[in-house]
Amino acid sequence: SPAQQSPGSKSSTGASGNATDDRAPVPDTLRKIVNTAYAGGEFLKFDVNWSFMTVGDAYLTVTDTTYRGRKCNIVTFRLESKPFFDMFYKVRDRYRTIIDAEGMFPWRFEQEVREGGFSRDFAADFDQVAGVATTTGGKYPIPRYVQDIMSAFYYARTVDYAKFKVGQRIELQNFYKDSAYPLGVKYKGRQRIEVDAGTFDCIIVEPLVTEGGLFKSSGRILLWITDDDRKMPVRVKTEIPIGSVESDLTEYRGLNGPLRARREDD
Repeated sequence: SPAQQSPGSKSSTGASGNATDDRAPVPDTLRKIVNTAYAGGEFLKFDVNWSFMTVGDAYLTVTDTTYRGRKCNIVTFRLESKPFFDMFYKVRDRYRTIIDAEGMFPWRFEQEVREGGFSRDFAADFDQVAGVATTTGGKYPIPRYVQDIMSAFYYARTVDYAKFKVGQRIELQNFYKDSAYPLGVKYKGRQRIEVDAGTFDCIIVEPLVTEGGLFKSSGRILLWITDDDRKMPVRVKTEIPIGSVESDLTEYRGLNGPLRARREDD
């Protein structure tokens, strides 16, 4: 189900899943960042594993759209527990962000969390020109090019880590609820890992999230992304209230180019 529209928002989602907005187009004065990592059509599926069991499925999809006269991508994340696990801890989470395809910043963010008996809905429209976020709670000042938790990860996929040293980080701003919070992404090194989708040479990064994570309550998060131009996520390891969860890639298609980090001989 679509997230609740925030006050003052004129955006909507049509039957095709595309975003629409009848406000005036944005002037072409915003930053431009080269993105060779992902594009519309990307589909990723993950097994969600907890305590030696596969307890759920996670999906990341990217679609193309136009928003406020600009080329954008809609990135959607869905997390669903398996039917057998629903009786213990039912999860139906959905996150959706509209990312500017040239500037790598969000225009809109939607969150629907359903985990056990806990639920949370949140939506924010980001006016990156005026520096204002409009949410269900009101209007709040934002720094230019502020991110949400989803768009921040996709921005991190566009970074060239070739010359990074272990411990080096990029610094972003993550807006959630009513404020912008520092969000660092720390480079942790490289590792070859094997998952159901194949064997990949990976870069390990750690998002240092303080607010607005992908789960009800997140501790440390580690991400393994391919060590090539795609920087496709292969593994996510995170802490949740009931332990540690590891999500491994099982299926991928619609990538923005070849996966040079895949080791076909392993």
